Order: sequence, then C-alpha cells, then structure tokens
Amino acid sequence: MPTIDASSVDRFAAFRHSAFKKYWGAHFLSAFAVQIVSVSVGWQIYDLTRDAFNLGMVGLVQFLPALLLVLVTGAAADRFGRRLIMGLSLILEGIVTAALLAFTLAGLFEPLTVFAALLIFGVARAFLGPSSASLVVNLVPTEDFANAVSWNSSAWQVATIVGPVAGGLLYGISPVAAYSIATLFLIAGSLLIFSIPKPRQHTLIEERSISTILAGFRYIWKEKIVLGAISLDLFAVLLGGTVALLPIYARDILDLGPWGLGLLRSAPGIGAVLTALWLAGHPIRDHAGRAMFLFVGLFGFFNVIFGLSTLTWLSILALALAGAADMISVYIRGNADAALDTRPCARAGQRGQHGLCRCIERAW
Repeated sequence: MPTIDASSVDRFAAFRHSAFKKYWGAHFLSAFAVQIVSVSVGWQIYDLTRDAFNLGMVGLVQFLPALLLVLVTGAAADRFGRRLIMGLSLILEGIVTAALLAFTLAGLFEPLTVFAALLIFGVARAFLGPSSASLVVNLVPTEDFANAVSWNSSAWQVATIVGPVAGGLLYGISPVAAYSIATLFLIAGSLLIFSIPKPRQHTLIEERSISTILAGFRYIWKEKIVLGAISLDLFAVLLGGTVALLPIYARDILDLGPWGLGLLRSAPGIGAVLTALWLAGHPIRDHAGRAMFLFVGLFGFFNVIFGLSTLTWLSILALALAGAADMISVYIRGNADAALDTRPCARAGQRGQHGLCRCIERAW
C-alpha cells in the first residue's frame, strides 16, 4: 500500500492560486468584521436600554432571514454567480455597518432603527454563507480543494477567536472606532472578491433546487437517527445557548467592560478549535450515540456553571468547555449524516439543517 510522505505535502497549496488568496483575505476580513459588529451592537444596545429582551431581538432579527430564505439563498448563488452574490453581500453588510456608525454619530442609535439595520444585515449574511462556501470549488483545481477547504475553515476559526476580543478593545476606545474598522474590513473584502477574475461556474455534483432541498428535509424526517441527532442538537443550542445574554454577564455580573464581553465571546471558539484539533488525531468511532448524549448534556451543564458563576476565570472556562462539548456533538452528527446517505437530496438537507443549527447558535 503506497504511503504519503508528510514532508512532501504542500500545506500552502491553495495559496499558489491568486484567486484563492484574494478570496481567503475577503473571507477572513468579513468574518472578523462580523465579530466586531456582534460585540459592539450587543454592548451598545444593552448599555442603552438595560433590557434583556432587546438583546434577544438583536439575535432574532439576524436569524430570521436565514430561516425564511433557506430555500432560495443556495439556488441564487448557483443561478446568478457565487462571486457576484458574495461581493454584493459584503457590500450590503458594509453599508449596514456604516449605517450603525452613522446612527452612533448622530445620536440615533435606537432599538427600532438598529433592529431594522440588523434585519438587512441578516439578509446579507443569509446569501453570503452559501455563496462563500461554494465559491472555493471554482478557484482551485481538484487536487488542491481539500487544502483550500482547510484554510477556509481556519480563517473562520481564527476570526471567531480574535475578532470578539478586538471588537471589545475597539469599542472600549470608541464605538465609532469599532464600526469604522468593521466597515473598512467589509468594503475591503468586497473589493478583493470583485478583483477575482470571473470564474467558470462549477456545481458541486448536485444541483441545488427547491425540489432537491425539500427532498433533503423529507429524507431527514424519514431517517429517524438523523432526525433525532438534529433535534437533540437544535434544541440544545436553542434552549441552552448563552450568546445573547453575554453583555449582561460582562457588564452587570462580572464587571468586565466591552473587552471582557469580547473575551467571553471568544471562549467557546477557543474550546471548539482545540477540540477539533484533538478530534483530528483521535476520531470517535465507537458508541457515538452515547457520546453525543453525554456531550450535549455537558454542553448544558457547562452553560449552567457559566450562569451561576460570578468569577471571571470560571466563566471563561465554562464557556470554553461548552464550546468543546458542542464541537464534539457537531462532529458526531456530521459523521452520522455522511455515513447514512450521500445522495444529493440527503446532502442538501444536511447542509440546510446544519446551517440552521449554527445560525441559531450565533443568534442565541
């Protein structure tokens, strides 16, 4: 059996292609900017209103577009061009962030105006996700695709760790500084995307259509193992998440300030990344169902610990461990999905439900 010499593997193979370098830069800048905006809006809304309901609304108005447009966003990316959709989505996000900056400067940062702006921001993100994820295949040859996907994932992971801390530090200087930097990053990202020569549109094996996606959801309903795994993950994230309430804990309970809010938001990402690195060398092969129940339970347990904690170090540790537990449940569910069925309709349904769970996690 032939072996592969690890030293001969080009870990930077994807970056030999200029189009991917521009794409990766845009992807990182946009993910970083979104983290800055999330921290800044959450802190500013709570500082203004001191109302937990408004914090929940911040997440809800960004999540609703992803839910309501789930049947059209992927199809739009295939029909109108992934590069075009991604570039326009980044421009729209930049415009909304600039509007938040203008609201702050003009003293018009009120809940209703902010919710309207964030609803538009959510629409942009709903279209950005499918177009960004599927554009990579058009930018690198087949032999470098796996490397490109790995680097693409690393950009998001680094942004989720560093971005919130940077957002908190920038907001601590001034809300104007935070929104200005985020706007510049988003506009720079859109310019990078539009500087990529228009690639030939390739589809990934299956055609994404409404009928295919609906067939995917029918498949999920039929396969009770998949339905159970998805339901377990969905309700754990929906009812056990703490993201929306972090400004309250940072300000009123832990007395940390904006930078502390950024640190709290980074903690689950740190736990998830470290766990993903561990899983790469120690895959879960046996008793996956029991393991999923265990780690979903631990996800809730660590969130309870966070809710009861009044110590900064314990709160950060609890959130990091919750992120680690969530990563294991996501890993198990993803492997179960892939093992049970690889038909196009199944893959479409899996993408949809995975995206839905992650959108809820980010919002709540």
